[in-house]
Amino acid sequence: MTRRIALTVLALVTVLLLLAMVPLGWLLTEREQTSYRSTAQADTRAISAAAEEHLSDHKSDALTLRLLAQAQQRGDCAAVYGAHGAVLARTSCAGATTGTAGALVTATLADQMSRTEDAQGRLTVAEPIGDTEDAVGVAVLARSLDPLHDRIWAVWGWLALIAVAGLVAGTLVSVRLARWVGRPLHAVDQVAQRLGEGALEVRAETGSGPPEVRRLAATFNTMAARNEALVHGHRTVIADVSHQLRTPLAALRLRLDLLAGDVDGDAALELTGAQEEIARLSRLVDGLLAVARAESAVPLPRPVRVDEVVAERVAAWEPVADERQVALTAHCPDGLSTMLGEGDLEQVLDNLIANALEAVPAGGRVRIEGTSGPGSLGRRTIRLRVVDGGPGMTPRAREAAFRRFGNPEARGSGLGLAIVHRLVTANGGTARLEDTPGGGLTVLLELPAAGRD
Repeated sequence: MTRRIALTVLALVTVLLLLAMVPLGWLLTEREQTSYRSTAQADTRAISAAAEEHLSDHKSDALTLRLLAQAQQRGDCAAVYGAHGAVLARTSCAGATTGTAGALVTATLADQMSRTEDAQGRLTVAEPIGDTEDAVGVAVLARSLDPLHDRIWAVWGWLALIAVAGLVAGTLVSVRLARWVGRPLHAVDQVAQRLGEGALEVRAETGSGPPEVRRLAATFNTMAARNEALVHGHRTVIADVSHQLRTPLAALRLRLDLLAGDVDGDAALELTGAQEEIARLSRLVDGLLAVARAESAVPLPRPVRVDEVVAERVAAWEPVADERQVALTAHCPDGLSTMLGEGDLEQVLDNLIANALEAVPAGGRVRIEGTSGPGSLGRRTIRLRVVDGGPGMTPRAREAAFRRFGNPEARGSGLGLAIVHRLVTANGGTARLEDTPGGGLTVLLELPAAGRD
């Protein structure tokens, strides 16, 4: 936005300068041309008046010769023609006696009026001598146009310099204005991004920028404070309830275990069912507590060796897989590293492996695959796939699997994938579910790569 504001203001300044400078330049150019032409005509009339005193009144031609000498000193060419077109006096330069000047003299004598002509880089002025109805000769002055061109170039040069100075000033003002408006908005955007990533304590600065932006920052801070209070309250309730339920559940389970040795028959069967429900309820409470902790955690990413963590977790779960007669394998190239919070990858893999082993029947297979490659936004990512050959999920179940208790087909608490999704997205990654070719479910994780893999 800062660039757009600056470019818009700069374009407006440029248009205004063009609308002002171009007409002014043409006006000053015409003024210089008119002034130059008027000065040449005045000098020619002076020579014509002096020549009239000599030709008509038969006075001395000293004044005429002096004016011709002054004209030559200025760099002009001048000549005095008689009534029949013969040159009576002239300067040493022949600019006023060339073919162009001769034609101009003939036309002036015929029309009995002054004439001017621009040709070959010279301004030639012809002024009749004597009465306009009965001229006794013609005074001709030829003046170079170079001084006029120099003055015109100087005018346009100054205008261009003023325009450049205006553009520079407009650029500085537009950039300053754009930064004044854009920086606070950019700061609010960054704070909003951090808030979306889970840093609920962040607040936007309200002391800079236009009043509208300051009000926006204040409103955002109010919203962020309310969200923080709501989220913390929600997490606290879940954590407190989960924590408080664990103690009575453990005591109840212990009492049922003690009671199981004193009963038999149908009562023993009912007691066994109660123990299973207590165990399921305990897992549910533990899952809620894990979700609350995952949602309240703000990860501090650090490099994690994916291949080492995968090998470690596979080794830890192999006894469980062997007991259930499920083949648990992993293929992860050496050197793969990702940026995750401490312990997050272990928790993610534990939940995914536990779900996969629960879903795959005896004789089935669970494998973990790790690869590296380009991801979204042009950055490199680490891809982890946990592939199982179980019954899979329906499309409806996959859509809700990452929500707490969202999967109606879940065999356990329905919180494992919610924990996985929270931990992965909090670290800047993505998680999605796909069908395994041949049947089953594949969990695909994309994690930010650390360094160059």
